Amino acid sequence: MMTPRVGLPPKQGLYDPQFEKDSCGVGFVANIDGTRSNQIIRQALEVLLNLSHRGACGCDPETGDGAGILLQIPHEFLSQECLKMGLALPEAGHYGVGMVFLPRNEHPRQQCQAFFEKVIQEEGQQVLGWRDVPVNSNPIGAVAREVEPVIRQIFIGKNSHLKHESQFERKLYVIRKRVENLVETSGIEEADTFYISSLSCVTLIYKGLLMAHQIPAFYQDLNHSLVKSALAMVHSRFSTNTFPSWKLAHPYRYVAHNGEINTLRGNRNWMRARARSLSSELFEEDLGKLFPILTETGSDSATIDNALEFLVASGRSLPHAIMMLIPEAWNKDIRMDPDKQGFYEYHACLMEPWDGPAAIAFTDGKRIGAVLDRNGLRPARYLVTKDGLVVMASEVGVLDIPNHQILYKGRLQPGKIFLVDTLEGRIIDDAELKAKITRQKPYRQWVEANKIDLHHLPEPPRVHHPDPQNLLVRQQAFGYTVEDLRLLMAPMAKDGEEAVGSMGTDTPLAVLSSRPQLVYNYFKQLFAQVTNPPIDSIREEMVMSLESYIGSEQNLLAETPKHCHMLKLPCPILTNVELEKVRHVSVGDFRAVTLPMLFPVSDGEEGLATAVESLCQRASEAVREGCSILILSDRGVDAQHAAIPSLLATSAVHHHLIREGTRTRVGLVVESGEAREVMHFALLIGYGAGAVNPYLAFETLSEMVRQKLFPSEVTVEKAHKNYIKSINKALLKIIAKMGISTVQSYRGAQIFEAIGLNTELVDRYFTGTPSRVEGVGLKHLAREALALHRRGFPDERLRSPLLDAGGQYQWRREGEFHLFNPETVAKLQQATRQGSYQTFKEYSSLINNQSQNLCTLRGLFRLKKGNPIPIEEVEPAKEIVKRFATGAMSFGSISKEAHENLAIAMNRIGAKSNTGEGGEDPERFKRDPNGDWRRSAIKQVASARFGVTAEYLVNADDLQIKMAQGAKPGEGGQLPGHKVDKVIARVRHSTPGVGLISPPPHHDIYSIEDLAQLIHDLKNANPQARISVKLVAEVGVGTVAAGVSKAHADVVLISGHDGGTGASPLTSIKHAGIPWELGLAETQQVLVLNDLRGRIVVQTDGQLKTGRDVVIAALLGAEEFGFASA
Repeated sequence: MMTPRVGLPPKQGLYDPQFEKDSCGVGFVANIDGTRSNQIIRQALEVLLNLSHRGACGCDPETGDGAGILLQIPHEFLSQECLKMGLALPEAGHYGVGMVFLPRNEHPRQQCQAFFEKVIQEEGQQVLGWRDVPVNSNPIGAVAREVEPVIRQIFIGKNSHLKHESQFERKLYVIRKRVENLVETSGIEEADTFYISSLSCVTLIYKGLLMAHQIPAFYQDLNHSLVKSALAMVHSRFSTNTFPSWKLAHPYRYVAHNGEINTLRGNRNWMRARARSLSSELFEEDLGKLFPILTETGSDSATIDNALEFLVASGRSLPHAIMMLIPEAWNKDIRMDPDKQGFYEYHACLMEPWDGPAAIAFTDGKRIGAVLDRNGLRPARYLVTKDGLVVMASEVGVLDIPNHQILYKGRLQPGKIFLVDTLEGRIIDDAELKAKITRQKPYRQWVEANKIDLHHLPEPPRVHHPDPQNLLVRQQAFGYTVEDLRLLMAPMAKDGEEAVGSMGTDTPLAVLSSRPQLVYNYFKQLFAQVTNPPIDSIREEMVMSLESYIGSEQNLLAETPKHCHMLKLPCPILTNVELEKVRHVSVGDFRAVTLPMLFPVSDGEEGLATAVESLCQRASEAVREGCSILILSDRGVDAQHAAIPSLLATSAVHHHLIREGTRTRVGLVVESGEAREVMHFALLIGYGAGAVNPYLAFETLSEMVRQKLFPSEVTVEKAHKNYIKSINKALLKIIAKMGISTVQSYRGAQIFEAIGLNTELVDRYFTGTPSRVEGVGLKHLAREALALHRRGFPDERLRSPLLDAGGQYQWRREGEFHLFNPETVAKLQQATRQGSYQTFKEYSSLINNQSQNLCTLRGLFRLKKGNPIPIEEVEPAKEIVKRFATGAMSFGSISKEAHENLAIAMNRIGAKSNTGEGGEDPERFKRDPNGDWRRSAIKQVASARFGVTAEYLVNADDLQIKMAQGAKPGEGGQLPGHKVDKVIARVRHSTPGVGLISPPPHHDIYSIEDLAQLIHDLKNANPQARISVKLVAEVGVGTVAAGVSKAHADVVLISGHDGGTGASPLTSIKHAGIPWELGLAETQQVLVLNDLRGRIVVQTDGQLKTGRDVVIAALLGAEEFGFASA
């Protein structure tokens, strides 16, 4: 008999379980005065039932994604039930109850129970006995039943030397952690099934792989009138997968979470790094038994529950811990109480925020409450009745309460805490609660006395003065190109804005290029789509912050004035003068040391590995010597010394110190001649840098001013200031596209995917970064670093007086290779103008041959030859083209004539054209006299909803919800007012001359269940239309596509990173998203894994140019294909 698979499958193919997502409905009910009643249980179960629409089911309609309820231990009920077994329980509070999922087979089940009992005894507590929890498996789904664990309760008697309830609760926490670690490392069969839902002397959790209505039917205890509680917290889960897992259901021990922690990888890294610096008077020698504090394989919800539990068990109050993990947007709020700002600033020196959209209900069994993230991106409403009942849930109406009984109602505010204290018998207002917590210690005074402000540091004794004579040499050695100066840096210095481009990208991936690459080019930005929203960094700037603190962090479990003895940086970009201030800082024991990022050229390719290892060891020595800041510097590059790539050096030191347990004792500052564009800074910060000084970029801009390449009003100082301004603005946009609000949360979060770096390199130097395409190793990076170095320091006979042309953004004869080049463009234009199939074949041959010449991933494939069949047996061309569609190009981004001609052409051949997000003139819904039809079959519904009316919706074959765009995923768009003429304004239902904004998020889609609601609404508006959801390829897109399928979409479009656009920041065109080959293949694999592939049509687009591209897309899983750039 095969053991059914339990939980998430292992990493396989392009699927990685760490990218699974969930959203859900949360709620709680409570009697304010703490009166226990069975009615609270019944009401909580009704709330859960009415949140069913926020849950989901997969391939088995009777197996839910998970549901559960947390309540106070029903002492009277359990005492009665245990007496039937001959077990007399002690009085309430003198025993703990564990709700345990155990293996189905008897031998491993007995092993788990033996481990549990052994640990209890070793910790000096008493094993009172086990109880089988009565369940009814008949109503639950077949999938849930197949992996259903044996569910038992364990009763643990309190040792008499534990005087206080909190001491016993802390001991039960230690027991649980020890048992979990013991079972996980034991190697026993079915260890994955074992799970402790709760182990407490206060609370008890009933949950599982159930639908909301199945909870009381499955758990017989919940139907007993003696099960009473003063509070109850419930949760209904919507997962992006169908993999059966009982333990992923909520509530967890302290929280029920609706949302996404976008900074999870960084939060885990930082908590792991803090472990060695922790000490606790409360835990004493027990502290070491709790490691690892965070469950590495748990979901984001389970992980933040781990963190909250740890902080509370370590002595902080529940609301205090919540304020540390999910702080308000305090940095720019001039109305905030100074003591509260002081509290948040103090704790910013202790730990980074856990950032992302979240509505979190939390309880310790005595107090129950909820909090929203700083942006308020999840729904949460509450009401209070005249008889003292509080109801909080994801929406109103979850409990039928007559209006005359309602005392008042409201909704949670961003960053605010709603708390019911049943011990005090009252609701504690956010202002009162935080006033008490923020004044329990003199946090503001500590900050004012100990914080080191960069602007207040004394002027440095000297500043490096650039030598214009060797500027060109150093630019060449660091890989600068003419494009870098003219296309990227010049607009930044002149206008303080990022450079903008269009038409996508058609150059090789870094790993496939024949030209030496910077390490930065092997990475791609990740972004939010569907399961969590991007943030509008322009219009929501008030809740975002670039401020950060660097230095030596102290023990997280203590609070002293020294904890805020940190250097405050207003932004992560340092001028040369600011860097010298940091280099010469001397305030108390706060000091910095500079470590060179160089390696001897004479050591060749082998020298890089030795130099990186040496740099890591020198960093360790500096930490041991008490340095607070490490400055990694590549100044000093000369003919004998090449620069270690700054990203490699930064990440290597960062992860080395994490593994060593000393990372939080120092801040990292990077002094680099290599960093110059926004992506470079984002990567350095994402891999641990607290600040970056791009000294060569500043020297380059100074020289450009001296050469009068800018208007006369742009001085050297102005150019530098504008450059920093543009980087800061772009950094906000990059972190916002992932739904993150603060650079402090972004630091070390590693929100990137590597493409073309081998596993050995990534595991050692970029630990935890997704890398699914094997490629180059450290030796190759050394070869490229030395090749760039030789540009600056060649044999004298080979020295060039000019920078390399570049050619990344525009075709240059001596530059980077482009698929669209003068020859291919000429062939394509000639073929279409003349209707020449022969010329099109010549064009296709050029593209296909060049693809095979190391440019795209699909170019690396070779089609297997099979046995030929008659052409008559092949699907005819007139049927194949029905699977084709145009890309989404809006009226306004292209002309009226082009837009209508595309629609006419596609309608003639039976294919589909796409309106884009600019609406469509109702005149086009009617056929022309000659029979042509200018109506687009696909109507797009984007974030701004331009032109979306009932008439628009019913005149569609497909309704496409645009969640992201290949050329700029996670970003919005803007049509300037001067382009909005009368016709465009009429079609978009706007005003002529007024600029039009497409915000990054849909403001009614903040989670997967919100998308399901829009799909439902669109199907009601046009029952005949297919509903399509447009996503952009990134690691984890398959998981999102599975969620889209469960939300009842009919089509999912996977767009590649290289798609065209009317206007997008050049950094987004080059560095955001991944090739559709990866996204499409992952989507196919994940949908098949989830048994969802038959539910949904998969479409792809992004620089499809030839029939071969279509065939490969079909082989990877696509059924329909979009064309735009060609």
